[in-house]
This record gives sequence, C-alpha cells and structure tokens, in this order.
Amino acid sequence: MSEQPIWRSFSQTALDAAYNNADAVPDSAAHVADWTARSATLRASQPAELELPYGPLPRQRFDVFRSSQSPAPLFVFIHGGWWQRNSKEVFSCMAIGPMAKGFDVALLGYTLAPDARLTQIASEIRLGLDALMAHQAARGAAQRCILSGWSAGGHLTALTLDHPAVSAGLSISGVFDLEPIRHSYINQKLGLDAAEVAALSPAKTKPCGKPLALAYGEAELPELQRQSVDYGEWLLAHGAVATRLPLAGHDHFSILEELAAPGGTLVETIGALARRDFPIR
Repeated sequence: MSEQPIWRSFSQTALDAAYNNADAVPDSAAHVADWTARSATLRASQPAELELPYGPLPRQRFDVFRSSQSPAPLFVFIHGGWWQRNSKEVFSCMAIGPMAKGFDVALLGYTLAPDARLTQIASEIRLGLDALMAHQAARGAAQRCILSGWSAGGHLTALTLDHPAVSAGLSISGVFDLEPIRHSYINQKLGLDAAEVAALSPAKTKPCGKPLALAYGEAELPELQRQSVDYGEWLLAHGAVATRLPLAGHDHFSILEELAAPGGTLVETIGALARRDFPIR
C-alpha cells in the first residue's frame, strides 16, 4: 500500500528525502571535514577577533577576519545545518575568498534547535548584527554589510535582509517557504507550528526591497532548486530587486567552494552586490 501525500504530492518518505541534503551528496561529510581543517588554519592565523559575545549563551558569538584593505567593506556569513547542526567555526574558511576581494568578513553563531526555536534563532541573528556593528563602529570600520548564508543560513539571510545594517544579500541554497519543512523530518527538533511558518517564511512576508541574489547548484535536490526559483519569481512579482544564480555542476555542498575560493563565482557576486551591479553578470 502506497503512502498518502502529506504535502502537495509528497508522501512522508518522499518529502524527507527531498530535503535530505546529506544523503543526496555522498561525500558531504568529507566537505565538512575539509572546511573544518581549512577553517582551523585561518582561525590560528587571525585570533584577535574571535568568539566576541553578543549575548550570554554559549553560541551567541561572532568572529571577524580582516583583509589587507583599509577601509574595507564588510561581508557577513551565517552557517547552515537545518538550524540544528554545525557552527561558525566550521565555516571560517568561507572568509578566504571575500578577503581576497578586499572584504572584511564576520561569521555569526547562533543557538541550535532544539535548544532554541526558530523564532529565537532569527532574533539572535539580529542581535548579533547589532553587536557586530557596534564593534565595527568602535574600530572605525564599515557599519553596513553584505549579508549571506548557506542552506538554513540562506533562509536567515533572506529573513534578516531588512536589518538596518544590511545593504544587500546573497542567499546560497536557501529555503524560503517553511511549510514543507514543517511536515518533514527536519521539524522533529525545530517544532515549527503554522504561526511560525507564516511569520518566518520570507516567501510569506513583505519584501524589504533590498537587492538579493539567490544562488543554487544545478545538481542540488529539485526541491532546493525550486525554493530559490519560486522565491526569485515571487520577489520579482512584488517589485523587489532580485537575481537568480544557478551554478552548473554544483551540489548543495560543492557550491560553497565558489565562495571560499578567491575568484569564485560567489565571490564575484559579492563584489557585484557591493557595487549594486544588477543584473549580476
């Protein structure tokens, strides 16, 4: 007997598989291990502005890595892991590409589910940006940023685009409608309810009008691609400034090499966002 649909035409098994990025990419653990090693090297080379607190909880911390340019524009990155895994320390190496482009780079940590609901996580990102900008002001450094994130961090990027410190955003392999997430295995730790889906889905809230680039790999799971395609269409239909960046040959994990590598496509995208060069070329 076949399973009954629980969301659109998806059964429980099909929906869980549609959002299971780790299972879809056989070498996903190798990517994470490699990022962790490269990040440790960068962190050892620039220890001066690590683990700066923006609140009392253990993960309410941010790191800043400085480029050789002064003054430098600021790029801020939010890590992924379905809001319940990973840490900013794993993703420090994502600063290497933007630093080569002359950006200072900050990474925001946040409390993971189930220790925090998504409402709290979203609030922590805003608090982190507030504290980061105060830190920047004390140093006489840039107090506006290009905000970016991957996977769950891509969702948090779109959700936080209206923060006063953010001038533009780059969402990488994000999700923008949380309704399928609410019905999937991911919600076992998140505990999303209908009210949170409505309040925290960028595709269900009024766009703020700031430029947003939506990057995704053409080898990603179809649902992940659909989320970016549909959200891009929704933004454009509502008069927002948006561009979609499908990257050929990249899956959910390999796409981040276009950010970590100097001269990567996503590094060039950051430069275009800083210049407000739309459509991004």
